[in-house]
Amino acid sequence: MSNNRIVHFEIPANEPEALTKFYHDLFGWKFQKAPIPGVEYWLCDTGPEAPGINGAVMQRQNPQQPWMNYVDVASIDAAIDRATELGAKVALPKTPVPGVGAVAAIIDPQGNVCGLWEQAQK
Repeated sequence: MSNNRIVHFEIPANEPEALTKFYHDLFGWKFQKAPIPGVEYWLCDTGPEAPGINGAVMQRQNPQQPWMNYVDVASIDAAIDRATELGAKVALPKTPVPGVGAVAAIIDPQGNVCGLWEQAQK
């Protein structure tokens, strides 16, 4: 069930493994390389204390790629429709994450990127 809260973050990096060391040394975050073919993606456990969310460090896809936060939504399609009605643009169309869910991203009317996450139905 979605809750319209930020549930995940991604930090882009030119050298993801090196950046995981930085955040581990700085904050004590723990990292584990995810078995995702074709992309270097390190899952991040920020700790057991609440409140907080976990995320990942990933291979940078383009030079301007921002640190991305993902909002949990019931339907990416509905969220994109509503966002575009309100003046947003689609930055990343709905993209399946096999067996887990789907992601997308919008650019709000002020130029900020916002990620969307839809959990797979069980």
